[in-house]
Amino acid sequence: MIKQFIQKWFEERFDVEQIKQPLKKQIEKPLPPNVGWLHTLGSMSLILFVSQVLTGILLLIYYRPTVNEAFESVKFIMSKAYMGWLYRQIHAWGSNLMILIVFLHMLRTYIMGSFKKPRELTWVFGVLLFFITLTFGFTGYLLPWNQLSYWATTVGTELAGGVPWIGLFIKTLLRGGQSVGGETLSRFFVVHVIILPWALFFLIIIHIFLVRFQGISTMEPVGEEKKVKPDEGIPFYPHHALKEGVVFYLLMAVLITLSILVPFELGEKADPLQTPAGIKPEWYFLPMYQVLKYFPKMIGIFVVGLAPLFLLFWAFLDNSKQRNPLKRPFSITFCILVLISLVVFGVMGAYSETKVTLFGKTYDVDVYGVPHLAAANIIDQINPEKSTT
Repeated sequence: MIKQFIQKWFEERFDVEQIKQPLKKQIEKPLPPNVGWLHTLGSMSLILFVSQVLTGILLLIYYRPTVNEAFESVKFIMSKAYMGWLYRQIHAWGSNLMILIVFLHMLRTYIMGSFKKPRELTWVFGVLLFFITLTFGFTGYLLPWNQLSYWATTVGTELAGGVPWIGLFIKTLLRGGQSVGGETLSRFFVVHVIILPWALFFLIIIHIFLVRFQGISTMEPVGEEKKVKPDEGIPFYPHHALKEGVVFYLLMAVLITLSILVPFELGEKADPLQTPAGIKPEWYFLPMYQVLKYFPKMIGIFVVGLAPLFLLFWAFLDNSKQRNPLKRPFSITFCILVLISLVVFGVMGAYSETKVTLFGKTYDVDVYGVPHLAAANIIDQINPEKSTT
């Protein structure tokens, strides 16, 4: 009865059939046979974005973006606000998972050659989404105003200051002054809460429109793609929609489980006069941070800056027509080497300037990520009798 009343109400005011036709066309649009579970990574990214917006709104109820109140407000959220600790952990873990899944989504697109003509712009907007997601992580990291976030932001903005010609301007723009302070917190808050969400929202709309308008690519070479016939493709609804529904529940389960079992600690309040040892950026910036150590400042920034440029314009640089990864040995080999380098430099960055115990021996890992036998182990080797007494 209620359903009929609502339907009648809308039909009297809108041309419902005209609205339903394009929606029906998109829902019934057949997908290529190669579409599988990996094609749900895009939807997973969207789910996490919605989760970040909702939990972010809940956190904003109590959060105060000032030097004197930021840390205390987060502490209040985690200790006294109803379910505040869970919302904060979901937001923190959601940020990390979103960066990881957007990266995996791009990796899937690259390996399957989905970025090739005529979908170059879809790739470009996808890369821009990835950059904004990273910026989300960078700006949000400072907001708790604890020691790690304060000094990591100090290091990050200092690196930005090394950009030739405009570095000082960028650093001052980011910090709002000569050092990280209340002005920096205010600027990062505005960027994180207002500018980036709207920018990401509009880019997502454009990206989804391009994907739905051009369709998901097949594995056929460029220029030889055939239109997917309804009897040969996979129906978006209910087949692929069901997969995305399963992924939604699994993703939420993983997110909540991590939030409960592996929570992020708040740490100590930021102290500009006390520098903690071994300050490093978050894991997604570690490879670039480590690479910068092997070059003079200007050259290192130039080398690291090439990576996002290549990523952004790769769809126009790769002119081969093949999409099948088995028929693109150079592109796939290049991808594997890049992935290995990210892992190696990331691990080296994570363990640099720390002590590591391996097979009963302690090693001091220097700033370049190279392990050296600790002094105590060297003495034991020189004088084993003394070490046993």
